[in-house]
Amino acid sequence: MSGKIERAREMRKTLSPPEARMWSRLKALRKQGFHFRRQAPFRGYFLDFVCFKHHLVIEVDGAVHGDEEQARHDRVRDGVLRREGFRTLRFDNASIRDNVDGVMDCILAQLNDSPTLVSLRATVPPHRGEGERTSL
Repeated sequence: MSGKIERAREMRKTLSPPEARMWSRLKALRKQGFHFRRQAPFRGYFLDFVCFKHHLVIEVDGAVHGDEEQARHDRVRDGVLRREGFRTLRFDNASIRDNVDGVMDCILAQLNDSPTLVSLRATVPPHRGEGERTSL
């Protein structure tokens, strides 16, 4: 088993209280068709929560993210994700603790306003040899 997978599994077991609260709320969105994964390895990073179908990343930021060096790292990371077609929403621990309903409203607005990978592909014509057959 790869080290990244083991690390992701360990991180899933040790969620902070705000991450655990966010995870319980994001899991509830499955009833609406939104599937999130937690601590998912992607391009050398571990994404707190990600909905791959909607290319949406949710990050729960603790106090360390106020540090300039960490903020610079976060900007680079967000740029990498943006180039891959992802949008990143960042919420600090206090927002999740004090206003989780507002946080969830923001997340749902993004999800409902975003195309899915399936709908993006639907506008692209099939490659030669794919799609409907025609008789010669």
